[in-house]
Amino acid sequence: MPTRPPAHPRRATRLATVLLAAVLAAPLAACNRPTAAQQRAHAVQLRSQGDFRGALIVLKNALDAEPANTETRYLLARTYLDLGDSTTAEKEARQALDRGYARGPALAALAAALVMEGQHRKALDETRGGPDDPALSAARGDAWLALGRNDEARAAYEHVLAQHPDDPAALVGMGRLAIVEGHGDAAHGYADRVLARDPRNVDALMFKADLVRAGAQPEQALALYDRVLAVSPQHRTAHVEKAYLAIGLRRPQLAQAELDLAARAAPASLLVGYTQALLDYSTDKPDAARDVLYKVLKAVPDHMPSVLLAGAVDLRLGSYYQSEQYFRRYLERNPANVYARKMLAQALIGSGHADDARAVLEPMLDARQLDAQVLGLAADADMQSHRFSQAAELFARASALDTASASLRTGLGLSRLGEGATDDAVRQLQAATTLDKNSLEAGEALVQANLRLGRRDAALDAALALERTQPGKPLVHALKGQVLAAQGKPDAARASFERALALDPSYYRAAAGLSQLALDAQRPDEARRILVAFLGRNKASIDAMAGLAALAGRAHDQAQVTHWLEQAAAVDPRAIGPGVELCGQYLRTKQVDKALELARRLQVSHPEDPDLLDLQGKAQLARGDLPAALESYKQLAQALPRSAPALMQVAALRLLSNNPTQAEDDFKSVLAIQPDFPSAQLELAALYVRKGSPDLALMLAERMQRQHPNGAAGFQLQGDILMAKHQPAAALPAYEHAYGLHVTNELAIKIDSALREAGRVAEAESRLGKWLAAHPDDLRAQAYRAQTWIGAGDFKRAAAQLEGVLRRQPDNAVALNNLAVCYQALGDARARATAEAALRGAPQRPDVMDTLGWILVGAGDAARAVTVLREAHALAPKARDIRYHLAAALAASGDKDGARKELDGLLAGDMRFAQADDARKLSARLKTGG
Repeated sequence: MPTRPPAHPRRATRLATVLLAAVLAAPLAACNRPTAAQQRAHAVQLRSQGDFRGALIVLKNALDAEPANTETRYLLARTYLDLGDSTTAEKEARQALDRGYARGPALAALAAALVMEGQHRKALDETRGGPDDPALSAARGDAWLALGRNDEARAAYEHVLAQHPDDPAALVGMGRLAIVEGHGDAAHGYADRVLARDPRNVDALMFKADLVRAGAQPEQALALYDRVLAVSPQHRTAHVEKAYLAIGLRRPQLAQAELDLAARAAPASLLVGYTQALLDYSTDKPDAARDVLYKVLKAVPDHMPSVLLAGAVDLRLGSYYQSEQYFRRYLERNPANVYARKMLAQALIGSGHADDARAVLEPMLDARQLDAQVLGLAADADMQSHRFSQAAELFARASALDTASASLRTGLGLSRLGEGATDDAVRQLQAATTLDKNSLEAGEALVQANLRLGRRDAALDAALALERTQPGKPLVHALKGQVLAAQGKPDAARASFERALALDPSYYRAAAGLSQLALDAQRPDEARRILVAFLGRNKASIDAMAGLAALAGRAHDQAQVTHWLEQAAAVDPRAIGPGVELCGQYLRTKQVDKALELARRLQVSHPEDPDLLDLQGKAQLARGDLPAALESYKQLAQALPRSAPALMQVAALRLLSNNPTQAEDDFKSVLAIQPDFPSAQLELAALYVRKGSPDLALMLAERMQRQHPNGAAGFQLQGDILMAKHQPAAALPAYEHAYGLHVTNELAIKIDSALREAGRVAEAESRLGKWLAAHPDDLRAQAYRAQTWIGAGDFKRAAAQLEGVLRRQPDNAVALNNLAVCYQALGDARARATAEAALRGAPQRPDVMDTLGWILVGAGDAARAVTVLREAHALAPKARDIRYHLAAALAASGDKDGARKELDGLLAGDMRFAQADDARKLSARLKTGG
């Protein structure tokens, strides 16, 4: 807009004088202000002229003059309906009702607002039993019609027409009913009947426009919408319907112009917002569409068209879980909607839930009128589940229904490839390329299939065939380059990739191909230069930045990985993909605060994104903020209600939060979603053992064995449970069976432990010795062997073994702790320093604290020993040896009463622990004053 020139000095002075006069005259003018009744009459006149905005201003002034006037409230409701602002119209209609306005007209306005919002059932429920008012009956008819209850709709309209034969709303309603029932001529007749009496009737003109539009006469429809706007220039719906029509005609500029006019007339209109989102979606701006729909659904959560569109938008953005929730919400209200069911199946396939997608499609597979697209989706689901034979059968049926579809024939070829029928697979893919020589999908599938089968010459032939039909497509040359590279012809491949880039300098796949050629030739610097050069020409290429980050990762240069991921995230700070990658990198490089800050910032625009919630939870865990992490994972489980891994995270954090009861419920919920989830079965079994229900745990182990007869986990779990029941002889066969299925050092150690507990020590020593001879680098087994020697009192051999482990793993806190125990028993002065090092490595382990505390008692540092042992006792209140050591430390520090109190509590319970006799002696000594 050009800048307005400065006012002429004389004109400016005159303007100031006029303004001053207006201010001074204001009190006088107030005396002649029109009454509220006059303002209402003026508003009615403005509405009849189509000036709804003017009417709204006048009515608001009238309301200021008489805030309690119900007629003003009612007129406001009708005016907001004219403007398409159903939310405010509903509010004003309710105000009119609450303040005592005539129930018939007020309920009619309320019903119309609710129908406009798509809340048809609510419109009927809230107006049931209302007075016999024609406008109310017609509005209820509209609600019945929208719900597919044609008989009830007809009864409502005919009731009005019996008393008012020319009622426009009822006649238009009957016309819409005629359309639904397939009587197009009758529908036109109803519209013409209204227009014959009133050629300017807006509702009839709108209906007539809808009719000719349905009859594929878009230009006539546009002319009729223009007639509406000539009568009522601010008619929001006419602008919106013109925008709809323009979207369908692929005239986005006209659509946007109409929506801008509609938005000026009704800035808060639900329908305008929805249509803007539809335009954004159809013009490949899904992010903008999602932002608009977020506002629409926040205002009216049950607007089903917006719910359906939100699902489609999230599906295009790859947010499969969110789109699934939208489609399920829509289908709850509209279970027969085939389009929504197809979209839900696509979302489920996208999120990897192919079996659920198949279940969603199943009712339509039995329909009399088979749909090729439904068959194709079901085949895609079977492909994902590796049911290639079933997929091939479905693709074949779909191809028979739609013989011209290259896409379906491509699917058939790929399913046959997965089935192992390679020759037929290639034939089907070749047939797909014949059906549509320009199909890049079919051509690429044929090239990739031949490459996968090692038929490189055939792959090149397919690429060349594509090149002949579409020489101007960069994908064709990139494919050819890929084949030539596989044939070991790097120079020819390079030429193809360069040709692709010449056609489209922004085509990253070709640049990636050139970079890969350099990597194959062991020239990583050149690979990097290629991507840097591409980025120089395409400064916003997130793919190039991600590629450079991957190259930096290969070179173990984490600083450069972070740099490039930060650059990618900066291109669009709200984009989810780069942000998630950067969050993950921050966590990998221990930049926890940055990860958390980024995750929180991204959540503003992506509040339910599962990846972000997961990363936020990981960052909170890394910071030690367990309650916050639990909340994040609870949100994740809500966002992914059918995800067993998400709920498993919640259950695991409940355990860490010392909430076993809730954790048990969560583990059961995990198994309800996925009955064969191994870690949930293991954790639930461990809970059962801890709560004294080992038989329940054994039932879980047996179920795991049935589910996975060739898996070791169920048999290992059985052994663990039997060991917890102190039945080592019964545990041994279970461990041996698991060991036969999967040889691990963990099972070797568990077998050794069971043998020792069963009294077969010599056999245990022999087997463990053989294991270590065969696995000399198994430090875990070496550390375990040292523990067995500690248990036998052979501290010298145990110390030598642990010293060997620590030469390889100097920060192994468990080995350091056990070595400190050995040094203490041997009177070695290194005991205290070794225990201190163990505590630095594991500051929250009570057994490590206990070791240091007991060494401190022996070294005469009773004051610090008490501090350390109190903390250990708080972390492990049931550990009886720790409580005895605390009592001894208290006694040594001079706190005899404190020591006696701890010993009394200790002696009142189970005294089966190693130093029980020492505890009794100390108690006796303290009681005699010693």
